[in-house]
Amino acid sequence: MKMTILVFLVAIVAIAMTGIRAQNLPAQPKADIIFLNGNIYTGVVDASSFHAIERAEAIAVSDGRVEAVGRGDQIVKLKGPSTEVIDLGGHFVMPGFNDAHMHLADAGFQRLTVDLMGVKSLTEFRERIRARVQDAGPGEWIVGSGWDQTSWPVKELPTRWDIDEVTTDHPVFLERVDGHIAVANTRALQLASITVASKDPAGGKIDRDTTGQATGILRETARQAVRAVIPRPNHDKRRQAIETGLQDLARSGITSAQDNSDSGDSKLSWDDFQIFEEIEREGKLTARITEWLPFNDPLPTLQEHRSAHPQSDNWLHTGMLKAYMDGSLGSRTAALLAPYADDSTNSGLPQYEQDELTRLTKERVNAGFQIGFHAIGDKGVQMALDAFSAAITDRVGTDRVGTGLRPVQAEQSSAKATPNAAPDFRLRIEHAQVTNPLQVAKFKQFKVIASMQPNHLLTDMNWAEARLGPKRAAHSYAWVEFMKKGVTLAFGTDYPVEPVTPFRGLYAAVTRKSEDGKKKYYPEQKLNMEQAIAAYTTGSAFAEFAEKDKGTLAPGMLADLVVLDMDITSVAPEKVLRAKVLRTVVGGKTVYQAK
Repeated sequence: MKMTILVFLVAIVAIAMTGIRAQNLPAQPKADIIFLNGNIYTGVVDASSFHAIERAEAIAVSDGRVEAVGRGDQIVKLKGPSTEVIDLGGHFVMPGFNDAHMHLADAGFQRLTVDLMGVKSLTEFRERIRARVQDAGPGEWIVGSGWDQTSWPVKELPTRWDIDEVTTDHPVFLERVDGHIAVANTRALQLASITVASKDPAGGKIDRDTTGQATGILRETARQAVRAVIPRPNHDKRRQAIETGLQDLARSGITSAQDNSDSGDSKLSWDDFQIFEEIEREGKLTARITEWLPFNDPLPTLQEHRSAHPQSDNWLHTGMLKAYMDGSLGSRTAALLAPYADDSTNSGLPQYEQDELTRLTKERVNAGFQIGFHAIGDKGVQMALDAFSAAITDRVGTDRVGTGLRPVQAEQSSAKATPNAAPDFRLRIEHAQVTNPLQVAKFKQFKVIASMQPNHLLTDMNWAEARLGPKRAAHSYAWVEFMKKGVTLAFGTDYPVEPVTPFRGLYAAVTRKSEDGKKKYYPEQKLNMEQAIAAYTTGSAFAEFAEKDKGTLAPGMLADLVVLDMDITSVAPEKVLRAKVLRTVVGGKTVYQAK
């Protein structure tokens, strides 16, 4: 009897304890948003093959991050009374594009000024200028960009006299599509005091006719004389340009942008960052922005700007330091180790002396900055690699004596550095269009990221081999060579040099064909679609120390995704050019929806 009572009491206690435990268990979290009925490419891939190893039907989002991803019947269990449910209608979903290289304010201003993108002749070039002049006030500056003489029937550069036929009363300054040369009319040259006696600045060139008169073409640093006399746009105009660019990103499925917003003026570049801050404070930022700082700014200024905004802010922060080693192939200002095949007197325009470049690079790496160098020609690439090699050797030697210096981005981003781990520099070369196998091996040795824009090939294949000759061209835009060596690829668009849509870049990466399919460019360097998507997502995230936050749709990652009208992993490559963005989502919030 006593035993029976004891068993009974134990049972009562057990039941009571079970009830207590049940009451103390936290309720299953309910999602803020659930996306159902999708064909979801999570971006989680096999590291060796890049083939996707996971597809899903639904995603639950809480506090701007992915709560869960899987089958619809599993995810719907996370629905609460206030959960928003969005039916994806069976459409293809993928991680949001992370554009690793663009110029957002420049792009916005191109839309607000004389937009010369797509101009097919000198006549059309003049007509677009004339249309702007008709609406301009007396003596108002006419500025714009986007022209490309290589697409004209007569592939000659425009001159000041071509523009003077339209206007001599308005100063005119028009940048080429690549942003490395410009043409000015006579009035603009006069205001900039560019005369027959003017000397070429270091790293620049004033084109002249046979009599020594400036033709109006200004290459690289020679443009600064005109830029210095153009009235700066006010705050409202700059904000309008940035907001215009942000709208383009949302429409194109770009959820993160690594941005050199105003590439021509370091003061305006910082003004742009402060406008981004203003937009963020108002809750109107529709893409995550990592804003680059100018490499040439004084170190105290760079440190002040870096500390002005938290690096841990996953909506907005400063990133790497950007510098230019050279110009572009289209303008023949990219620095080559041997002369241009179609201009034996020209090897391009290097922008630094190597000793000074190396000194500045060491100083900035030791101050904990990530560095990214624009380098298109193989000499520009070599200059960058030599500076990186010296800085890494210097830094590693310093770390061995116990200073523990590390890149600030690695310390303050979610991809935090492990104590006592090897330095994680994530140095970058932007463009890297002309390389050789020895240089690719150096990328691997120093763990340099190849930040490239495959859409450039769609423009450049029309003349790149003529510029380089077949031997160098075979190692240009060498995506497969980099990937086979284990070099991280980070893809972007270089907007507005090329259109902002990432689909042109994906098409170029997997075909290396012209958009009409009639021309090929060394197709052995083409990638498969999953490799190209990875470069636009996980590769770009790694390039900005954000791989633990961005690039895949997995639990804990930021809920940044894009919904498309086709499964770009299964359609013919030429159809990818026609892909449409149906919805862009950043942090779970829809920032664009097609009508």
